[in-house]
Amino acid sequence: MRKILIANRGEIAGRIIRTCNEMGIESIAVYSDADSELPYVKQATKAFRIGEPPVMKSYLNVNKLLEIALKEKVDGIHPGYGFLSENSTFAKKVEESGIRFIGPSWQVIDAMGDKIQARKTMKNAGVPIVPGTVEPISDLEEACRVANEIGYPIMLKASSGGGGIGMVRCDDEPSLKKAFVSTQQRAKAYFGSDLMFIEKYIAGARHIEMQIFGDGQGNIVHLFERDCSIQRRNQKVIEESPSPFLNETIRNEMSEAAIKAARAVSYSNAGTVEFIVAEDGQFYFLEMNTRLQVEHPVTEMVTGLDLVRWQIEVASGKPLTLLQNEIAQKGHSMEFRLYAEDPATFLPSPGKLVTLHFPEMVGVRVDGGYEAGNQVSPFYDPMIAKIIVSDSNRKGCLLKAKAFFNDFQLTGIKCNSPLFEQILNDDDFQKGNYTTAFLTEKQLMKKS
Repeated sequence: MRKILIANRGEIAGRIIRTCNEMGIESIAVYSDADSELPYVKQATKAFRIGEPPVMKSYLNVNKLLEIALKEKVDGIHPGYGFLSENSTFAKKVEESGIRFIGPSWQVIDAMGDKIQARKTMKNAGVPIVPGTVEPISDLEEACRVANEIGYPIMLKASSGGGGIGMVRCDDEPSLKKAFVSTQQRAKAYFGSDLMFIEKYIAGARHIEMQIFGDGQGNIVHLFERDCSIQRRNQKVIEESPSPFLNETIRNEMSEAAIKAARAVSYSNAGTVEFIVAEDGQFYFLEMNTRLQVEHPVTEMVTGLDLVRWQIEVASGKPLTLLQNEIAQKGHSMEFRLYAEDPATFLPSPGKLVTLHFPEMVGVRVDGGYEAGNQVSPFYDPMIAKIIVSDSNRKGCLLKAKAFFNDFQLTGIKCNSPLFEQILNDDDFQKGNYTTAFLTEKQLMKKS
């Protein structure tokens, strides 16, 4: 590929541009009126205004994106994550335009985007799934019947959902009745479908995912796990690799299940198989994310690989360059998602970044989307940057992360760095003793 259009914004656009530069590939960026001054716009070979700030008038404007791509005669379109990255209709239109979509096929995106269909596929492939329904639920009466059969607590989920949206825990029938209609309505608004399904809620669980990669030529590998259990409102805050919970036996079993899941759909390009892991180590398939993940730098730091480069090479028709036994997991890495939000309420805090200083440290990588003077817009996800810390072991990571946030400076808006400092100083987190309920149970910021 000689020229790639990046159908995204902020830090992921800058991340893709960096690899394009290293590969000698021209990068074409797009920006809304709200993003015209962001760093990625200046970093790209060329940048084009795509529209007004609302996403439907800018980053989700498929016709405008394709118009720019065809005019610039790009070879590929990289969707990043979020926005159109898991939109099978967009991927199909890109391919029909004679441009390569840098991601899996639209057929795989379509199949895995339907969470109920994905559960069926994985069950048939012998991958363990969370006890629950494999058929859609459309009315409250059926939901109550199924929930009583499975036993409370349960998770009510949107069939087309993702990112923690359209997902509610229900501890009894009254809470299910209260949540069902509103969750359906939210799912319809976000994903265009109000079909729901129910899974058994796994208490004391961890959320651990496996990075997988296929080349469309029969080669599929895993790049080890990421522990994503530190979450707020079902959205990830801190990720790390290796997981402090997994032993080699569970790690090997989980990686085999991830490869089996990928082969079941003839997977190509980057993807992630997400598992929920019970206290006893039993793991269950949650979903497959058919895109590059926000937390992919953690995997890059422990494997020494550039996943965006691999994506571009595979989309160009090249085979994977490494066999499974040539891929090693070395050292330890953690990623901290720095958000423009109130650390106590998690409410967005848009506004001007008056000062923004990231300490320069060996073993710390900052994938940033903003610089001092930029405005954090209320129109998009409020993530300012990702701080990726690496060391030879987990203890070194913790010490380095503490030193980083001690010297980190941001003024003008609120951000969640104080929450990171409290988590890093928590005894249970330091020992690796945490589950997806960690932030809810600890209520760290509310104690300060």
